[in-house]
Amino acid sequence: MINEFYKEMTGKESVIRQFFDFARARAAEKGPDSVFNFSIGNPSVPAPDSVRQALIDIVENGDPVKLHGYSPTLGQDSTKQSIADSLNRRFGMNYKANHIFPTSGAAGALAHALRCVTKEGDSVLTFAPYFPEYIPYVKGAGAELKVVPADYSSFQINFEKFEEMFDANVSAVLINSPNNPSGVVYTTETIEKLAEIMSKKQEEFGHEIFLITDEPYREIVFEGTDSPFPSKFYDNSICCYSFSKSISLPGERIGYMAVNPAAKDADLIVPMAGQISRFTGHNCPTALMQFVIERVIDETSDLSIYERNANLLYDELTRIGYEIVKPMGTFYMMPKVPGGKDGELRDANEWCWKAAKELGLITVPGDSFLCPGHFRISYCVPTEMIEKSIPLFEKAYTL
Repeated sequence: MINEFYKEMTGKESVIRQFFDFARARAAEKGPDSVFNFSIGNPSVPAPDSVRQALIDIVENGDPVKLHGYSPTLGQDSTKQSIADSLNRRFGMNYKANHIFPTSGAAGALAHALRCVTKEGDSVLTFAPYFPEYIPYVKGAGAELKVVPADYSSFQINFEKFEEMFDANVSAVLINSPNNPSGVVYTTETIEKLAEIMSKKQEEFGHEIFLITDEPYREIVFEGTDSPFPSKFYDNSICCYSFSKSISLPGERIGYMAVNPAAKDADLIVPMAGQISRFTGHNCPTALMQFVIERVIDETSDLSIYERNANLLYDELTRIGYEIVKPMGTFYMMPKVPGGKDGELRDANEWCWKAAKELGLITVPGDSFLCPGHFRISYCVPTEMIEKSIPLFEKAYTL
């Protein structure tokens, strides 16, 4: 008999995918020029040439047995050391290779981190707006995800609601900064206050509470933005990272989990992740991509287009009348759906589908991010497409 739980999940397709699939079908029927697709966060700039050069050199000159052999369960030592050295150099930390666990992107890192520091029946707190895939990540670890409502005025942390929801059952807090879907970056003041509250709660409840940081957009931060490294402020922390956005390698599925050396049982957590892999079938990313990453560890793609696109969209949409918390990074923003009456939030699903079907303007309603009355724009697209879309956003404003 097949598993009924996963069978039921097949009927719950991601809203993002629903709009993305609609865009593809419309483009096939009416032509690509009929669609302005802002639905999905797939990097629009190429990887730096150094990645190609590293791939060529490793394949042509590397030891093929080592290159195509099994990677150690806990990752290649040289790759782990390279990642640790980079974090120490950039953020003043003191990671060692044994604190680094290479993974299949940030998703793999999160899945392992959650299993390392939670047990069946625990609670994990996160903050709206949030990435909806956190639900299966947390549920797969046997814990329950609880989402703190959004502070719509700033999309910083709603600390009043956070403290109300923080009980003894909480074993981890999960944050995403720079944030998908809002584009907001948590400030140093926000992270310091978060760390202060969590430290007090650890003392009050008498057990460790881990901060898990989801950081795939760490390098996409706009000029003048205060962007702290959260693990610098809280000892019991695990950083989860992906190279998908920083060097445009989403298809290669390469990232890592970095355990703060000051954390409780820090030297045990990566070996525990290796044991978790035996249950999940993860068994490390490919040796090839680990060797490539260690060669380009501090490089990025040309990420400047994302800030240009953000500024263009923000200026034009606010001119039209949209209400937006200005993005500080990533390639997302989350405007308020126009047309709400008497201060009420308008139905985002209705508005987004209307804009998609009538105008070919594809965005994503905020409900699945627990941010009703708002919609997400993913602007990792050519600037020319944004320029051409502005008249459609003007029409959509009056839908």
